[in-house]
Formats: sequence, structure tokens, C-alpha cells
Amino acid sequence: MPENNHEYIQQIIQDGKEVISSINDIIDEIDDSIRLLLDCIKKDGKIILFGNGGSAADAQHIAAEFVGRFKIERISMPAIALTTDSSILTSVGNDYSFELIFSRQCESLVQEGDVVIALSTSGNSINVLNGVKMAKKKKAKIIGLLGNSGGKISELSDVSIIVNSNSTPRIQEGHRLIAHIICEIVEKQFVNNL
Repeated sequence: MPENNHEYIQQIIQDGKEVISSINDIIDEIDDSIRLLLDCIKKDGKIILFGNGGSAADAQHIAAEFVGRFKIERISMPAIALTTDSSILTSVGNDYSFELIFSRQCESLVQEGDVVIALSTSGNSINVLNGVKMAKKKKAKIIGLLGNSGGKISELSDVSIIVNSNSTPRIQEGHRLIAHIICEIVEKQFVNNL
């Protein structure tokens, strides 16, 4: 490997460390989201997640941790990522528009008492924003897992967890750590309250 790549790799690692360290500044927001999720599950609500690209993969990852398990053998928790049904995504995208792929699903699936986790590194993804608007109309609570300044989605979220960066890869790395923190603590407290 050429020597100059070492410096570049070290800079990426350093940038990642700084973003991860900044998560200490949003512990209150993470804790608030944990409380929202536990209250939702306790009251027989469900967790609905969505985002684009890497955030879509993160939404699916988080849903899998709730439905399957994170670290503890337990009963399943109700969670669904709205990015997994290709027939819905392509039919709504084709028949209506890509901007409505999440709002159309929220219209049919979201109920009062549910919690929506909306992932957007910019905070301004129009289809995620439209999904959030519909979920609020259906009286769900909104957790925005965001980046940059939080964008328009932060203004509509009950809890905005904003990773302090304008680098999409670093924001996504922060989102994954935050998601694991949330999954671990929700699972532990869920099991303790059974």
C-alpha cells in the first residue's frame, strides 16, 4: 500500500472519532427517544422506520434488531422498515411519485401510539419529510435521526437526534452507533419490564 494512503486513512479515522465523540452532546435526545420507544411498545404500538440509500439500510438494520434480537433472547418487538417491499416502492414511485413512497405507506400503516424513526443525513429528504408529515397527521411520535443542522425534518420531530457533521459517511457512522445504543437499552429495559 502506498505510504500516502496511510495519512488519508488516519485522517478519516480521526474525523470519525471526532463525530463519534460529539454524540456525547446529544445523550439527552438519545435518552428521550428510548423513553418514547419503550412507551410505544408498552402500549402495543409499533416502530416504523424509513430513509434513503444508506439510511434505508440502517432503517432495515434497526427494524431487524427489534424484531429479532439485539443481545438478549426475548419476545419480538414490533418494527417495520418501509424500504423492504419493492412492489410497493415501485408501484407508488411509478403511479404517484418517488416523493410519496413513504407517505403513502404511512397513510395506511401508521396509527396513533406508533413511533416513526425517520433517517436523513441532510434532514431534508423530500420523501422522508412527506412520510413524517403523514405520520404526524396520523398522530404518531417522530424521532428524527439526522445530520447537518437537522433540516426541515427536525422541525417536525418530537425528538431530533442530530449528528454534528456535514459528511454523509461520518453521519451514517454516528447513526449506527446511536441505533445500537438505542436497541441495546430498549431491549434491556423491555426485558426487565416483562
